[in-house]
Amino acid sequence: ARGPSTFIPLGEIPQEGGESSLHHLLEAFVSAGRVDHVAMVMGLHPQYLSSFWKTQYLLLRMDGPLPYHKRHYIAIMAAARHRCSYLVGLHMGEFLQVGGNPAWLQGLHRAPQKLRNLNEINKLLAHRPWLITKEHIEALLRPGEDSWSLAELVQALVLLTHYHSLASFVFGCGIKPEEDQDVESSCWAPSPHSDSSPTSDGTMGGSGGTDAMQELEVLMERMKLLQENQLEEEGVTQEEMATRFELEKTESLLVPSADILDPSLQSHIRCFLEDPEFGYKDFTRRGEQAPPTFRAQ
Repeated sequence: ARGPSTFIPLGEIPQEGGESSLHHLLEAFVSAGRVDHVAMVMGLHPQYLSSFWKTQYLLLRMDGPLPYHKRHYIAIMAAARHRCSYLVGLHMGEFLQVGGNPAWLQGLHRAPQKLRNLNEINKLLAHRPWLITKEHIEALLRPGEDSWSLAELVQALVLLTHYHSLASFVFGCGIKPEEDQDVESSCWAPSPHSDSSPTSDGTMGGSGGTDAMQELEVLMERMKLLQENQLEEEGVTQEEMATRFELEKTESLLVPSADILDPSLQSHIRCFLEDPEFGYKDFTRRGEQAPPTFRAQ
């Protein structure tokens, strides 16, 4: 598939012929130095693109408590949590352009401790934000050599959440790497259970599709057995059945295990991850006590 997106035909992407789209693309070019694939696809919604680029410009290039290179490094940390190699590769290049230390790109272990201290709140914001407590904030603000000021922390948290969200846009639109990006910096997230990733024509590479179908068949078979057992049992309520379905789904192969890290994960992403096994878990389950939440109206 030609063009910036695997899913959207090239003919539907705004070209230089459209005056309105061109105006917003030029705005994007002026603020970023080039029109990347995210901007080209987002050009399908010019007003949204304009708002997005103003936000992006404010976060990355305007005055603020964090130096530019640290802003891009925080973007890398956020994108790496979601295995978004497109954004990781993009901001590695930006990090070097604004004078960042190349040694930091060897991995999180080479970054200053102050940035590494963001790891805990980064992984929680990415996967289980309801578990954040005031103690997480207090730990970062506590006076010391590697402490954060309140202004710095606010900007860092906005950057983290911004790039967690942007990773979803990249995956959902099938954004492809720029021509000048490294081959490793493709936008595809590794499959939770196979070494294959979707190919550019929309089919599943290798055994990925077969694995998914087998997993689905196993789950459907379990659901069928549950329904047959319900007919044989008397007095089974709908709520009890829903609970059983949830347990079967959780225990099935379709729900990735948190303690399994895909061996195919690219090295340029893995090096920015500490506690890579940490992932999403359902916020609420039937019959279980709800986890504590941090409310900050």
